[in-house]
Amino acid sequence: MTNVNSRNDKPLILAGKTYQSRLIIGSGKYQDFDQNLAALQASGAEMITVAIRRVNLGQNKGEPNLLDVISPDKYTILPNTAGCYTAADAVRTCRMARELLDGHKLVKLEVLGDQKTLYPNVTETLVAAEQLVADGFDVMVYTSDDPLIAKRLEEIGCIAVMPLGAPIGSGLGIRNPYNIRMILENATVPIIVDAGVGTASDATIAMELGCDGVLMNTAIAEAGDPVLMASAMRKAVDSGREAWLAGRMPRKLYASASSPIDGTFF
Repeated sequence: MTNVNSRNDKPLILAGKTYQSRLIIGSGKYQDFDQNLAALQASGAEMITVAIRRVNLGQNKGEPNLLDVISPDKYTILPNTAGCYTAADAVRTCRMARELLDGHKLVKLEVLGDQKTLYPNVTETLVAAEQLVADGFDVMVYTSDDPLIAKRLEEIGCIAVMPLGAPIGSGLGIRNPYNIRMILENATVPIIVDAGVGTASDATIAMELGCDGVLMNTAIAEAGDPVLMASAMRKAVDSGREAWLAGRMPRKLYASASSPIDGTFF
């Protein structure tokens, strides 16, 4: 459960469901499903994203199934199209997820441009988004930190836009906070930073910018102690959100005494 003061905050609503946690974690790179579950519990996240091409949700009979450990009755499963490099592959993968999850409509669209950078292929992402929205999916979409593209994806009908903070798995943190701020200024759907978070302070910065949430995988899964890092991320997201709600003091070029000197004796 989050510690954010909800009295002054708007809820995070995705596809008609209200979430208390603004942290979404992934399901890749963990030692096993049990460690993934322990990290999920420590993070306080209510949504976990799953790469349909890499994680068994029942498509591989006789192999360990993530859903045997992480219940879709308790957590929102967010199938994603990681590993797809064309719109056609992404759309096909989402349709497979819908079949595996009994008509589940909420998906994370991710169409990559190349294996070296894993940057989004924006052209193919736009094509896939249009097809998926027309097909009745609720689409959360991973994209570049381009404000114009973010707005276009919103206009297409995506329910959340997820600009990268830095390349996937890089842990470089939020490289271009000014673009994220421009995206936020024009957004009417939730903006969730996806990719680039390396440690807790990166998550806090994303939230201090005013983002509605943060999605991460590697920062937790590849930490020395994934469960402890998941706990740290939970607090970082809450802390950043509270700081954003509180409002930052203005930055000043020169010093300003903490205690006023007017009227003092010496």
